[in-house]
Amino acid sequence: MVTSSELITTSDAYSAHNYHPLPVVVASAEGAWMTDVEGRRYLDMLAGYSALNFGHGNPRLVNAAKAQLDRVTLTSRAFHHERFADFCASLAELCGMETVLPMNTGAEAVETAVKTARKWGYQVKGVPAGQAKIIVADNNFHGRTTTIVSFSTDEDARRDFGPYTPGFEIVPYGDLAALEAAVDEHTVAVLLEPIQGEAGVLVPPPGYLTGVRELTRDRNVLFIADEIQSGLGRTGATFACEQEDVVPDMYVLGKALGGGVVPVSAVVSSRAVLGVYRPGEHGSTFGGNPLACAVGQEVIAMLRTGEYQQRATELGEHLHRELGLLVGDGAVRAVRGRGLWAGVDIDPAHGTGREISERLMERGVLVKDTHGSTIRIAPPLVITKEDLDWGLAQLRAVLSH
Repeated sequence: MVTSSELITTSDAYSAHNYHPLPVVVASAEGAWMTDVEGRRYLDMLAGYSALNFGHGNPRLVNAAKAQLDRVTLTSRAFHHERFADFCASLAELCGMETVLPMNTGAEAVETAVKTARKWGYQVKGVPAGQAKIIVADNNFHGRTTTIVSFSTDEDARRDFGPYTPGFEIVPYGDLAALEAAVDEHTVAVLLEPIQGEAGVLVPPPGYLTGVRELTRDRNVLFIADEIQSGLGRTGATFACEQEDVVPDMYVLGKALGGGVVPVSAVVSSRAVLGVYRPGEHGSTFGGNPLACAVGQEVIAMLRTGEYQQRATELGEHLHRELGLLVGDGAVRAVRGRGLWAGVDIDPAHGTGREISERLMERGVLVKDTHGSTIRIAPPLVITKEDLDWGLAQLRAVLSH
């Protein structure tokens, strides 16, 4: 049998080092649990950054994929296929919107949103050619393409990838006054994560999203909500924007939309916004393919029941209550988040986020660090309370040493 160590050595030899994964090699997974090549089991408390909201190998999603595999997997958008119409209609209905533009990855969807906002700005708002501006927040994470890293404040993602794409202004996250001051006649959109995941699960001040919605509406600016990580049940609602009863002009979706089976993303908006496109102006060979639509439609059907939103609410309340007890004990400085999603700031005296993640891995729990001293906890929404408690017990044990 090939060992984890041997496989990691081969990976290091032949793959680009764009990630720094924990030294665990997964061979199989089910629900909230993963098993490595040596047979060791681990509780997944990261869920693929929300891509695995419904757990590993969810039977409904696997069966939907298997059924479609026997029919047709790809046509390209040169032709119609039977799954496309129902997927788009179902997703538009789930979002309370009119029109869907399917893509594959989250970064592709963000790029699509940027292109859409600019084209809308020129054709509908009347911004002079080449002068459209999009406002974003500091500490954002929307992907790593060259355009997206151009408005990142993360030097690891940005350094040495210039020249950078112009047309973006960065303001402090959660600062409504700074946002208002930045909006001018050339502003076409405000692009925000309702909760900043990569930054450490940062939740904006109460009323911030409401204020953004009112400001953008008053100034004829599109409000684009990047719900790639926060959407589709993670926070206890279908969309994190719902926590303030806010409906943006555009949702950017991904990760969980593919059910952990295939990459599926989409931009969802009104016909007035997405209607600016004409054939040939934007596209994707794999975007909206039959397999993606089959899985995505099953994800939508599962979300319609409200079961997963309710689980995220109830288990999330328990998660935050238990994590809150760790604050002030000398090991945990702060806990943030919403639903089944938390950022935990570790006192550096107890170790870096990476070191805490490695110690948890040794005890059979998988999380991931971000920004030095923070770990993110975001288990699949199908996790049981008993498994969640076991995982939290391992965290307490790690922090007590």
